[in-house]
Amino acid sequence: MAVGFGLIIPVIPVFAASFGVSKTAVGLIISIFAIVRFSTGLIAGKFVDKFGERKVLGFGLFMVSFFTLLTGLAQSYEQLLVFRSLGGLGSSMFSVSAGSLLMRSVSDEYRARAQSLFNGGFLLGGITGPAFGGILSAISLRAPFFVYSTTLATAAVIALVFLSEKRLGRKVDLPSSKIGLTTLGQAFKLRPYQIALVLAFINNWVLFGLRSSILPLFVVEKLNSTAAIAGLGLTVGALVQGTFLLRAGKFSDKNGRRAAYLFGSAFVLFGILMLAFTTNATLYFVAMAVFGLGGAYVGTAPGSVVGDIIRGRGGQVIAVWQMAGDAGMIFGPVIVGLITDLFSYQAAFLLSAGIWIVGILLATILPETRIAHMDEDLIPDKNKQEL
Repeated sequence: MAVGFGLIIPVIPVFAASFGVSKTAVGLIISIFAIVRFSTGLIAGKFVDKFGERKVLGFGLFMVSFFTLLTGLAQSYEQLLVFRSLGGLGSSMFSVSAGSLLMRSVSDEYRARAQSLFNGGFLLGGITGPAFGGILSAISLRAPFFVYSTTLATAAVIALVFLSEKRLGRKVDLPSSKIGLTTLGQAFKLRPYQIALVLAFINNWVLFGLRSSILPLFVVEKLNSTAAIAGLGLTVGALVQGTFLLRAGKFSDKNGRRAAYLFGSAFVLFGILMLAFTTNATLYFVAMAVFGLGGAYVGTAPGSVVGDIIRGRGGQVIAVWQMAGDAGMIFGPVIVGLITDLFSYQAAFLLSAGIWIVGILLATILPETRIAHMDEDLIPDKNKQEL
């Protein structure tokens, strides 16, 4: 599924531009998917709490598959915009339900490692998918959408069949009344959840927004290098991150979420500062490797914190956490781009470093949330009023 998503990443802008629209309109096609995901997160969370993860996961995947197929068949820009928007709702449904199922099914002793494997799948897809997408686009700009639609439909069938009671020997979609439910009200009273929301925003601002927006332009315009070098640096960072993901998950499960985040944050901060003062491609590659190492450790911690505090099902709790991350993906690129236009690339990097330091300071007061090690008054309960 992640490989399938990677297939269409390099094709979407070109396909949108083929309808003869402006660059702003092309940008809207790219951002509308994330905007709809963000705005429908709570709806997806309510569906999970009411109908269970398996049904929402399967339906969400089928929904994205259907509208991806229609996207490939679009005959106008307006159709393309509508189909991408509706696909965003399905994406919100399957991402929230998948996250809820993962967090609810894994004990806290292995939660970060499970989160690492989950993240690793998407990271691998992000690395390999664009390469295959480029090959398919040589056949037709529409071909990657058809292949992606097929992979999504296959994933939906797998989710509905292999997560069934007959296959597992137990029900996945038990009513929330039987397995328990952590409400948003309960979660918002917990300091770890509050901090996890801010960290999700900051993580996606820096780990996604910074890398996907101004970094390629910085390499070309300021380092006098090529787009290929920019892409190679991103690949180096992704490969280093993927190499350390499982090790980072094990570290988090053994030493705690705060320790993992603080350890990784030091590397990410160093990587950002290196980028701010980088003068050649060699230093850029080193900075991206350091960036990737830190990203492996900080990428699993906030999600593991959310999984730790949930008792039973918590679709809306997970949805709001994912929405915080989506907000970072939406606003981060815009803000760093604006700072670059008004001042310089270095100013944008230093601003991001400052935002990252805020996350580090918050992480220093993050209470331990692994159930086996946490204080009794941190455990969510309807009778708990404050942390």
